[in-house]
Amino acid sequence: MCTAIKETDISDTAAATTTIRSVDGRNVPAVGTWAIDPTHTQAEFVARHLVVNKVRGGFSDVSGSIVVAEDPKDSSVEVTIGTASISSGTQDRDNHVKSPDFLDVEQFPEMRFLSTSVEPSGSAWRLTGNLTIKDVTKPVTLDFEFLGVSADPWGNQKAAFSASTEIERGEWNLTWNVPLDGGGVLVSKSVKLEIEAQASIAE
Repeated sequence: MCTAIKETDISDTAAATTTIRSVDGRNVPAVGTWAIDPTHTQAEFVARHLVVNKVRGGFSDVSGSIVVAEDPKDSSVEVTIGTASISSGTQDRDNHVKSPDFLDVEQFPEMRFLSTSVEPSGSAWRLTGNLTIKDVTKPVTLDFEFLGVSADPWGNQKAAFSASTEIERGEWNLTWNVPLDGGGVLVSKSVKLEIEAQASIAE
């Protein structure tokens, strides 16, 4: 079956080229390589502490690219995260997560995600790829959404993307924990990952 593709101009911007298309009823970015803007992108995580409460943190050092193909299903995503850029609001906790008990940032300064497939899922997408943490690479699938394109105050077109998934950290040898007297463990085995990314067409 042929994929229906329709170009849609963005009004009220200084964009010289079309930056959004409609493919099978879904808005998608223009064909090309979109470079992730590290200053406007955040990779965050949520884990349970003491069973009941949530601990949130994030990584500020995020880079990569989103290569949008004519057929969006042929697109690809590559993301690199600097592990030492973690911030959870508590220095002692950050130092512990940076240690060999968890990320071992001195030996493994980066986490990486390389996509292997993109498939439509409702009005959004499912993005499957290989996630490397420390020296372990495992497949993961993220819920992936294109949020649109807006012009910044200088007329540059910026695309926004959102992605999320949940992983079992033990699969990446992040197994440190402490059992609790009342049952359960200090840090949850499941961790939710969320990425909010901004990108622009690479020159």
